[in-house]
Amino acid sequence: MNQHPSKVAILGAGAIAYATAAILSRSGHDVTIWSPSGRRTTKIVLGEPLIANGALVGQFHPSIAASCAEALTDVDAVVIAVPGYAHRYVLDAAAQHLRREQVVIFSSHISLSALYLKKLLHQRGIELPICALGTTIATGRQPNFNSVTIGSIRARVDVAVLPESETTRGLKTCRDLFGDRFVIRSNILAITLSNINPATHLGMVLCNLSRMELGETWGQWKNVTPAVSRLIEELDAERLAIAKAFGLSLRTIHDHFHLSYNVPMGPLSGMLKPLQEETIDVKGPTTLDDRYVTEDVPFGLVAIVRLAAVAGVSVPLHESGVRLLSAIYGRNFEEENNILPELGALSLSMLVGEPARDLKL
Repeated sequence: MNQHPSKVAILGAGAIAYATAAILSRSGHDVTIWSPSGRRTTKIVLGEPLIANGALVGQFHPSIAASCAEALTDVDAVVIAVPGYAHRYVLDAAAQHLRREQVVIFSSHISLSALYLKKLLHQRGIELPICALGTTIATGRQPNFNSVTIGSIRARVDVAVLPESETTRGLKTCRDLFGDRFVIRSNILAITLSNINPATHLGMVLCNLSRMELGETWGQWKNVTPAVSRLIEELDAERLAIAKAFGLSLRTIHDHFHLSYNVPMGPLSGMLKPLQEETIDVKGPTTLDDRYVTEDVPFGLVAIVRLAAVAGVSVPLHESGVRLLSAIYGRNFEEENNILPELGALSLSMLVGEPARDLKL
């Protein structure tokens, strides 16, 4: 039991939100969940427990808020745990109710959404710690509306805090809630480019798309074959080239898997072998309507391509991935990003912490 429990609002009710709720509840924190649609929390409202399986097993009874305003009342911290395509809706709803004494945590940060929230709060004359996590605390899938299967709880998670002057308070809150697993990064750009999910999921999806469309049951890691691994490694090289152009030194995808899953370093195909065992492999998407595409393309890959253009770095694989999946889905994923257009002209100093020219993403 946590000696100093906090009151935490989780905005979202998907797999990551439920996994986060389970982790916090197990540690003795007082958790309230707000589902923007209200659909996913109906069973819990009726008294059924939130059931966690996998890396964490237990039954929990978080409170369910009827509105965003209710969820944010009297809480110490707020966790944003919705896909990127819901960020703007949730942030618009939350910004008018947030208070200076609260801490906001993005689990995880995508498409510079922390800057959008900072803009909304600035309009109210409010400043508070905004913690941008490079990835989610846990991985998971949601079998039904009151359960979550947690694939893993990450041992290391990168974090940056806006504004920089609030780093101490923001980092302390993250550690108080989730333990000593956080590695502080210098700025929001480092966090944005530390997120390996968009590129990793791009390789998985492009090479297993028919499995998704046909609704097959397939092991996610088992089907990241050596050929798919090579594609993901080449995508990672593009990500690292952007970071280098901005003067950032980031972990490679190999570092990420080594730290997240405690597997030996080596070529990616070899590192994934322990994850490909039937008993621990996670299931891949069984529908085209999956956030591996609907979130990671418009809010992950598109943002990376825009940043590459600012840095003057060629990223043909990322660009091709956006175009190919747009053609396959019959959608313009670039135009679906509704965060970047709202940021307006940014000083590059907001991203990398030093004076620089203005830019338009």
